[in-house]
Formats: sequence, C-alpha cells, structure tokens
Amino acid sequence: MSRVVVGLSGGVDSAVTAWLLRQQGHEVTGVFMKNWEGDDDDPACPARQDFLDALAIGDALGIEVDLVNFSAAYRERVFAHFLHEYRSGRTPNPDVLCNAEIKFKAFLDHALDLGADHIATGHYARLRGESPTRELLKGVDGDKDQSYFLYRLSQAQIARVLFPLGELTKPRVRALASAAGLPVAGKKDSTGICFIGERPFRAFLQRYMPIEPGDMVTPAGQVVGRHQGLMYYTLGQRKGLGIGGIRAAAEGAAWFVAAKDLELNRLIVVQGHDHPLLSATSLIAEDLHWVGAPPRVGARYAAKTRYRQHDAGCVISALEHDRMRVDFATPQWAVTPGQSVVIYDDEVCLGGGIIAATLADGPRQVNSDCQQADVIP
Repeated sequence: MSRVVVGLSGGVDSAVTAWLLRQQGHEVTGVFMKNWEGDDDDPACPARQDFLDALAIGDALGIEVDLVNFSAAYRERVFAHFLHEYRSGRTPNPDVLCNAEIKFKAFLDHALDLGADHIATGHYARLRGESPTRELLKGVDGDKDQSYFLYRLSQAQIARVLFPLGELTKPRVRALASAAGLPVAGKKDSTGICFIGERPFRAFLQRYMPIEPGDMVTPAGQVVGRHQGLMYYTLGQRKGLGIGGIRAAAEGAAWFVAAKDLELNRLIVVQGHDHPLLSATSLIAEDLHWVGAPPRVGARYAAKTRYRQHDAGCVISALEHDRMRVDFATPQWAVTPGQSVVIYDDEVCLGGGIIAATLADGPRQVNSDCQQADVIP
C-alpha cells in the first residue's frame, strides 16, 4: 500500500475519503489547506471552524493533520486572475484555477516533498488507465460530478491523484460517514468560495475594485435604469437589477442581463428568458487545456458551459493550438465569457478552455490558421 496525503477540508467528503483509504490499508495523513488570510474571525468565511473539524476527523481516524498555508500562492495564482477577469468584464470561475494551481500543484508538491506516493481529495470524479494516457471520467453521481472543475489537470498531476469518492453517490458517502462515526457526518456542505463566503458579493468586491455606476440600456439604447458597476453582474442575471417595474416592448416580462459594454460602461438588458440575445449557437474558447489528446475537428461531442449544466451536443468546428470554436446542436442560454467550456466524449472529460466570445449567427471562421470542418447545420 502507498503513502497518501489527503486534503482535509473539514467536510464530510474529504473525511470519508480519508476513512476509505485507511480501510484499504494505506498510510494516511491529512493536510488542511489555508488559502486565504485576513478573515479568520469573519463568520462568512468559517476557515477556523473547518480546521477544527479537520482536526476532529484526524482524531477519529487516528491520523496526523497539519495546517499548510498556501494563501500567498492563492493570491498570486488565483485571486489576482479573479480580479483581472472581473475588471475585464468577464465572470471567472476561480474554483477551476484553484484546483489546477493550488490543490493539485502547490498541495501536490508539498505532499511529494513529504515523501507521499499520492494525494487524495473528496472530488466526485474518476480516473481510468495508466500514465501517460490516463483518462479523467465523470463521477458516478451525476448530481455531484465535479470533473468540470478538474479539466485543467495534467497527466503528471493525475498520475499522483486518488479520487475514492468517484464511484459513490453523495447519500452513500453520508451513510458511510455516519456508520464510521465521523464527527462531520451531518455537516452541511459548503457553498461558494471561502474568500467571499456568505457575505454580499458586492461588498466584497468593493474592497478591491472601484465602484463605477452607469446606465442600464436596452439593445436599442433606451435607458431603463442604473447599474452599480459592470463587475457585479453576469450574463443571464435576473435578480438584483432593480428595474422590474419598468415597462418596455415585452410588457410584464422579466429583465435579464444580456451583455456588457465596457467602453461606454453600459449594461445591456433585455426582457424575456427567451430573448435572442441570451442564446448562443457557437462560442470561441481560448487558453485551452487537454487532459490527454485533443478532440477531433468535426467530431461530435458534448459540452458544459457551466457546472451542473446538462450535456449539450456540439461539434468542434475549428481548433488550433490555443483557440477553438464550438458549435452547438441547439442554442445555449446565457453562455458567459470568462467561464469554462468543458468537452466530453461520453463519460470522458477531454478538457476545455475559457469562453472568450459567443456567436448567435451562422458558421464563422475563427481565423485563417484554424482547421475547418463541417459544422452543425
């Protein structure tokens, strides 16, 4: 059996991960990753309680648990990118970058320095095959599958990773935790990002970015309200716009964010969930990463443009080194620049990239260097 360092978050998933590995006879130790400084006493970011829970898990399992501070690396590799993307009018997903840069890079390097053979986390995902052609698979529990957040992992990283929960459902994990007497068996799942936690999102961003209010306008240019700063809004957003009583062409229909005009500092809003500006038939993605071999141009795959989205049939119609075009079989709603598009071949997560732009018209060449193929009619 091998020496495994488990990333213990203080939650039930990582606790059962450690318990399962102990049951299998591995030599297990735990590491609690501290990724944020300055809010230890803020109830919106319960890192202190999570650490105490991780220590309690260690006591119950008879394993050592260390606290390792990765906050400097987190600010440099994840949070700086997070702010840059918001300043650029996009909506980033820091969990994707945190996995690639912290949990499976900084943490992995730390564990290997300790003499570990592997690291393990409580992610709901699976691995198949041997290096250098291992495949990243969806977790068996479709409601908890987290392969979307792991698409930027490399072969070198997944060669050292164990995902013990990949074959389990969340109810089964809860049952195992209860049967094993783990102290966090009934602990509520955490939500959101710790450095934001449950606090108001706008209040948090105001610490780091200036407030720049501007007009909310219809696609025709009619001013219907004021926004508090483009960074606070994401495509498809309905709540919090403050213009519900404003009448326009679609009387009585709800308002949604459709686009951002950075140059004029205007938020473009439309009425009706099915407004054409909220649908995209294609997208351009950049900053690509493939777990193994890249997808084939012209082949049919499935894609997710957000976590928990149902698989959407697609074709990769153009692909170069760091840019691709994805054409969807049916229009997709509120595809958001800054988020990730992740490509799947059945249950295999191939990889993906960051959404740079969306298209709602017919086929269009990405650039002259891209390979071209027949696209979805």
